[in-house]
Amino acid sequence: MPEKKYTYLALGDSYTIGESVSILENFPSQTVQLLRKSGYDFLAPEILAMTGWTTKDLLETIQKTKLLSSYDYITLLIGVNNQFQEIDINEYKKDFEALLKKAISLAGDKTRHVFVLSIPDWGATPFAEDRLSNGKTKDRRKISAEIDEYNMINQLLSRQYKVHYIDITPGTREAARDESLLTNDKLHPSGKEYARWATPVFALISNALH
Repeated sequence: MPEKKYTYLALGDSYTIGESVSILENFPSQTVQLLRKSGYDFLAPEILAMTGWTTKDLLETIQKTKLLSSYDYITLLIGVNNQFQEIDINEYKKDFEALLKKAISLAGDKTRHVFVLSIPDWGATPFAEDRLSNGKTKDRRKISAEIDEYNMINQLLSRQYKVHYIDITPGTREAARDESLLTNDKLHPSGKEYARWATPVFALISNALH
């Protein structure tokens, strides 16, 4: 009987697709590379993500996309564009819960095979320093405070639905002092930063496979 090939679906936005880095440097690809090195036979990650997507964009795309009936593991990281576009946070809560339910369903209702990653804090980046939005300067502290509010919601929902929650946000704030954690656009994470996200995802999946 052939050895099982594991499947992994990554849902999100620019932070999942890996804006400004090579396809092998985004965190889903780095996660699979670590799993393969540990002897697990994983197919390339299926990534459903695009720069600029809000929760609503992701929901609508899932509904229109022909996906597998189920996946062995799923990650979900979404919300920064809701915050950036100043969309009502209650809409984020509603959409995120719908996305989480869909992710659990696609994982064959195995809640511990779903991994939510917290939203990175782009307020710590040089890009945020002089960014103009709607004619006003985005205040770094305001961005960070709003990101914390969004993450409070996705963390509470993760606990409610008993999925794994990985808090990557504190590490992303180190970009204020270490620009090697960013790409040349001074906004998106570098492969080095994505490696720090892939490590805990790999560890949790590896533990589940033992």
